[in-house]
Amino acid sequence: MNDITKKSFLDSDRQEKIAINGAGPVGALLAVMLAKKGYHVDLFESRPDSRKTNIYQGKSINLALSDRGWKALNAVGLDEEIRQQAIPMYCRIMHDIEGNITKQPYGTEDQAIWSVSRSGINEQLIDLAEQEPQVKVHFGHRLVQLNFADNTAVYLNENHHQKIHESDLVFGADGAFSKVRRLMQELPKERISYSLDYMQQSYMELSIAANEDGSHKLEKNALHIWPRKDFMLIALPNIDGSFTCTLFLSHEGELSFASLNTKEKVTAFFHQYFAEAMQYLADPIEDFLSKTPSPLCLVHIYPWLVNDTIALIGDAAHAMVPFYGQGMNCGFEDCRVLAELVEQHDHQWSEILNAYQDERKENGDAIIELAKRNFIEMSDLAGDERFLLRKKIEAKFHKMHPELWIPLYSMVTFSPDIPYKTALHVGDIQQTIMDEIMQIPDIEVQWQQDHVYEKLHQLAQTALVNQLPEVK
Repeated sequence: MNDITKKSFLDSDRQEKIAINGAGPVGALLAVMLAKKGYHVDLFESRPDSRKTNIYQGKSINLALSDRGWKALNAVGLDEEIRQQAIPMYCRIMHDIEGNITKQPYGTEDQAIWSVSRSGINEQLIDLAEQEPQVKVHFGHRLVQLNFADNTAVYLNENHHQKIHESDLVFGADGAFSKVRRLMQELPKERISYSLDYMQQSYMELSIAANEDGSHKLEKNALHIWPRKDFMLIALPNIDGSFTCTLFLSHEGELSFASLNTKEKVTAFFHQYFAEAMQYLADPIEDFLSKTPSPLCLVHIYPWLVNDTIALIGDAAHAMVPFYGQGMNCGFEDCRVLAELVEQHDHQWSEILNAYQDERKENGDAIIELAKRNFIEMSDLAGDERFLLRKKIEAKFHKMHPELWIPLYSMVTFSPDIPYKTALHVGDIQQTIMDEIMQIPDIEVQWQQDHVYEKLHQLAQTALVNQLPEVK
């Protein structure tokens, strides 16, 4: 028996039974990964099966898949299949209020983030989970009770009948408004710190239809942004030639979803701020008036564990705003790290879960902070000439000294082996360095001169190499 066959045989004999609450992308991926480790997994989802009913209608925001997500999908052999249904976006295209266009590459010429359908990737992962003989998926089962002493859960099915389920381990992969998390918070003896913060902005989905021949009305391989400082419109491409658009706007206030409450006001708003986009958008006025905006929230909680047998994962542990495109990527990375820890700690779950919490909590907090900051970059700075110059200088210096300087966006998006917490820390140092570089007299004219990069190298050597040798 070779090592691979022997290992597979041993892994197939695990006795622990695991319940995962939430069959979204993270829960479904976790089920696959744990089943491949030999565990019996029951995957519970309160909603009906989206493959049979269109439960995503109205909430089908596209997701941006980047290297952290691809690394996790590669671990279960699904990356190439999903890539066939995804569109690479190599740059941002900013549309200013006069209709002028500016492009900003995300990384090097071959680096892209990928537009994927939320429902599409979820259904592919559920299909994969159902192919695992040790996974059983239960749709239409809503968690109502969870006994934290013995991990017994009570569910109500679609017919309002109770189902009692016992398991050895429980994961809450049930999103930003997690039921598992809420039940954890009610435990009288647990010292659980928790916050859910709403951003000033909410969001609403709009759309751009394909041309009659099925082609895209805007450049296909780009994420389009109409930045308007306190609000913005974005568009991500779909494989059918359409774009999924999202309007981010204050929930309340002088110019907000709440104040735009008549057809006349909404019409004036779109024509004033998105005149160029109006030639592409499909019925934006009617869409706006018929839909309810959805909230944007950030979740912090600690601990993520109860009794070393119940744990949170994905948005249930660290919901973030979508402005870095890392929500799903971070959740997928949670799954990959957890699966690797299973092997490192030889299936000893108390050790695994505590190591998982230690590894992922700081990184979750870091990407929540980075995502919140990136709203300002996308909605305000992305069209600013000095900001774009700053990015050009960074990109050139990165080419000159790739071992010394990796731009923050590249650390987060294209460097899956750099922890989020390291990216945040290094990024703050880089920000200070670049603030000084941008103060060089006539930097707009001088930016390609050698003395600029000599000074940048000197500052980077002192601040980054000495303090953060792991960036070398």
